[in-house]
Amino acid sequence: MENFKRIALFIDADNTQSSKLECVMREVSARGHIAVKRAYGNWRKDYLKNWVAELKRFAIKAEQQFDCASGKNATDIALTVDAMNLLHRNLYDAFVIVSSDSDFTPLVINLHEAGAYVIGIGKSDTPESFQKSCDEFLFLEKISGVEEPSAETADAQGDFMVKEILQKGKELAAIENTIRSMTLDSRPPETAREARKTPDIDNIHSLLEDAFEKYRGRDGYAGVSLAGQMIKTIDPDFDPKDFGYPTLSKLLKAFPKRYELKWRHRGRSIIVFYRCREEE
Repeated sequence: MENFKRIALFIDADNTQSSKLECVMREVSARGHIAVKRAYGNWRKDYLKNWVAELKRFAIKAEQQFDCASGKNATDIALTVDAMNLLHRNLYDAFVIVSSDSDFTPLVINLHEAGAYVIGIGKSDTPESFQKSCDEFLFLEKISGVEEPSAETADAQGDFMVKEILQKGKELAAIENTIRSMTLDSRPPETAREARKTPDIDNIHSLLEDAFEKYRGRDGYAGVSLAGQMIKTIDPDFDPKDFGYPTLSKLLKAFPKRYELKWRHRGRSIIVFYRCREEE
């Protein structure tokens, strides 16, 4: 992971929960200095009222966008225009788009083509087109350590069913416990994430070797970010955190007998490169 000197952070409040903001700020701050922090939405809407305190807490500039016409997303348009304006100032080496909306895919592609490093942050159901257009995509559920809510949804559905039954008469009240117990039993177990396929570090080493052969330059080194993109393309679930490392660079550094790292200044950012050591 690069250490960026100037990060521009754009948040689509219409498609992001304010409760996730602390996790987002922590994750982005770990990647460098956040020079621009902006959140977009129609702040007069009731469903965004919880954002006010969080925006003040993290000193994020609130960009007001009125709903000018039905069917037109003023928030998306304003965010896109501002991001492109900042891009052409050539002051920022990384852009972070926090949204689960695939409408930002063209923006990400344009930023990427102009040479900017783009990080997307959104929910696990974010359309694949948006995920893959980013250099790096982080799932809100993973960085917050909380899976998105099947259990809460089940609770809401169960409560609704119970109320409907009780309205029909007190004699049916006994059914409440039955329905609630059935709803609770249908919740996914807390260990659902653990039930996923156990990450295979040997497979990652193999992919890193393939990426090295594919991307190494004349100096014998390959970019870590390029290797990460290739691995994510082959294995979209790949995350260094599953192996106990916050970034791919940290994972590589943990195996000094396999990999040699070096850092280069490129513009305002520090780019990490690696090479595979020959087996002894």
